[in-house]
Amino acid sequence: MAQFSTPHLAALAALVASAAAAVWTGRRHPGRPTTILAWALAALIFAAWAGEYVADVVLGTWSVRYDLPLQLTDAVSLTAVVALITRRQTAIELVYLWSLSATLQATVTPDLGQDFPSIYYFTYFTYHVGAIVAACLLVFGLRRYPSPRAAWRTWGATLALAAVSGTADLLTGGNYMYLRAKPRHGSLLAVMGPWPWYIGATALLALGLLLALQWLAGAISRHDGGGAIGPAQTRA
Repeated sequence: MAQFSTPHLAALAALVASAAAAVWTGRRHPGRPTTILAWALAALIFAAWAGEYVADVVLGTWSVRYDLPLQLTDAVSLTAVVALITRRQTAIELVYLWSLSATLQATVTPDLGQDFPSIYYFTYFTYHVGAIVAACLLVFGLRRYPSPRAAWRTWGATLALAAVSGTADLLTGGNYMYLRAKPRHGSLLAVMGPWPWYIGATALLALGLLLALQWLAGAISRHDGGGAIGPAQTRA
């Protein structure tokens, strides 16, 4: 799809509105209304994520080179579901740091070959937008801010995922996590140099973004008095 086309702008508008509504709900109604919202959002994210794989099978487009659940998006989507349902601190930290860095970038500059009203338009933006909204609800709405060194742990988890995806790329000839080639559509990777140098540059940029998000959450936490709404934080 064309970036910043009308369908794309509609998805971005839905993201802004949904994230704002989630934060407001989490802060003003942290009890049963937020629990219902969290479970509904988890169901929506999972349905869109799983539905995309079902669509690949039904339409006959599934391929081991492209459709194994080895993209970072897969990890973010499933982690968002776990975080929304369990409120485990580690899952919250991962979805916050992953979704407001990688997922947000994938939403602003989507690498999507289909346009509205394709089923893939709805699945793609539902689980991408859903993960970002989940992070906003849990961290800024319920004030479940990341613990110290969460950015470093998340970076380590990302590198581990990249190692798995890179191995799969070698075995399948695929391009999971864009380790063999850059996206066809414009993205930050376009300015990160040629292969393989853009991989290292992206890893360093990712660390910088994660540390910036850690700092942002810490600054807002100090402004809020460091308190959390809901169950006590659990270190997982």
